[in-house]
Amino acid sequence: MIQGVVNSAYEAVIRITLSGQSEQPLEIEAVIDTGYTGFLTLPTSLVTELGLTYRSHGQAVLADSSEVTFDIYDVTVLWDGSPRHIRVDATGDIPLVGMLLLDGYNLNIDVEQGGTVAIRAKE
Repeated sequence: MIQGVVNSAYEAVIRITLSGQSEQPLEIEAVIDTGYTGFLTLPTSLVTELGLTYRSHGQAVLADSSEVTFDIYDVTVLWDGSPRHIRVDATGDIPLVGMLLLDGYNLNIDVEQGGTVAIRAKE
């Protein structure tokens, strides 16, 4: 099970550990975004710090109807105690966990400041 908390801005946040080409894994805080259908977004500064391998570029339409173009990289995330190799979109200023990373899991959020965020594998 993965646990997190609802912060003062009412964002559901969890801590995840990422690995790339750099020798040191990096633990970060990421916001769960159920409107994002990818795996994970990272700011370009974290992509550089991790030394991630470039794969391609992509485009997306945001909720405000604007379009963004971004680069896509490979990353390894420690997810529920196991390493998962996923694609990460380099965009934005805040790491976002998307629905593809949550696929096969139940998400429970106690929506209040300091509320519990729990992500459990489906049985």
